[in-house]
Amino acid sequence: GFHPESEESSSLLQTAVSVLQSSYLDSTSQDGFQYSQAILVENDVFLSELKAFAQAKEAAGYSQEELKETFAFLLFDKEEEAKEVCQTGLRVNSSFISTLGDPAKGVYISKYADCLHPRPWYHGKSGYIVICKLIKGKVKVVSENYTSSYTSPSPGYDCHVAVSRNNVPSKTSHWQNFEQSQYYVYEVSDGSTAERPRQICPYIVI
Repeated sequence: GFHPESEESSSLLQTAVSVLQSSYLDSTSQDGFQYSQAILVENDVFLSELKAFAQAKEAAGYSQEELKETFAFLLFDKEEEAKEVCQTGLRVNSSFISTLGDPAKGVYISKYADCLHPRPWYHGKSGYIVICKLIKGKVKVVSENYTSSYTSPSPGYDCHVAVSRNNVPSKTSHWQNFEQSQYYVYEVSDGSTAERPRQICPYIVI
């Protein structure tokens, strides 16, 4: 049968690419990446939980700015891994980074679409990016902690970010850029940590 490229999937690809391109750390990335296929992740559970999170925080007096949906990014080498996150959500204990908070109590997700891995991409490398919707909530700036006594989630906050050093990206190593552009996101209630913070919702795989 004849299957024209459905308008829906090509406009989804355009949406995804514009999200990615508006989220680059380094302007030279505009020419560096090619994106081929976008798959919309329709997970009603995650969408309704994102909404429930927003409503709960609004009731708790959060500002519109704190409740604003933004985007954040995860990179996977394999399509199966990307799909799994879309099905099961981003769960604690999934990160090898620990500088902004205990990886057993929260999750890490990248702020920039071109800084998704501690090592730079080499020519010809490919992978799968999961674009997630994120509600940052109350964000606390923390200094990086390289010790083994990890920083715990801060009561009254939902997200940690690294102290911005305002360095020119080229002056710092790729690894530092990567580490400093992570969100550490968590959801704590009654002293226990959610295994999957509701404020992150997988949106598009590209």
